[in-house]
Amino acid sequence: MTRLAQTERSTKETDISISLNLDGSGKFDIETGIGYLNHMLEQLAFHGLFDLTIKCEGDLHIDGHHSTEDVALALGDAFQQALGDRIGICRFAHSYVPMDEALLRTAVDVSGRPEFHFQGEFTHANIGQLDTQLIPHFFKSFAMQSRITLHMAILYGSNDHHKCEGLFKSLARALKDALQTEVQENRISSTKGTLK
Repeated sequence: MTRLAQTERSTKETDISISLNLDGSGKFDIETGIGYLNHMLEQLAFHGLFDLTIKCEGDLHIDGHHSTEDVALALGDAFQQALGDRIGICRFAHSYVPMDEALLRTAVDVSGRPEFHFQGEFTHANIGQLDTQLIPHFFKSFAMQSRITLHMAILYGSNDHHKCEGLFKSLARALKDALQTEVQENRISSTKGTLK
């Protein structure tokens, strides 16, 4: 059964529409108004094998905060919707991604219980048009809204572009593995019998 979602988020700050297929092939069509954020979300779709369309019109004349945060929230909503009852998923996964001199790690538990921990720092205030303060904030907003436990770390590295891109790629890989179905497809991966 294909896991699909369509979601919209409209406020005085942003107008967002998202289409997501968790069982896709990595196709994407993304326009957030922030070039580097587009590039990162393309990495998420491509390496996670998610088909993802995102359209965002935001108050970029102020700054990129509202667009970045609201895209993360809307994307989290889409994941939550597409996951449904989460029956049959592997649930736990992790991924290490080397990006040249940088090494990044992501561990996820698609548990229905949101939590977020981030370890690492960026050297510069911006990567392109994206404020580096917003990178961990994006991941936290996504984790809370999609109701997953997400631990991410910049283990080492000196280039902020490499560090950020590696984080998105490691998230994509970890989610791809966690969302795969196990041999016993009707089993909920919890002794409690529920992922909530």
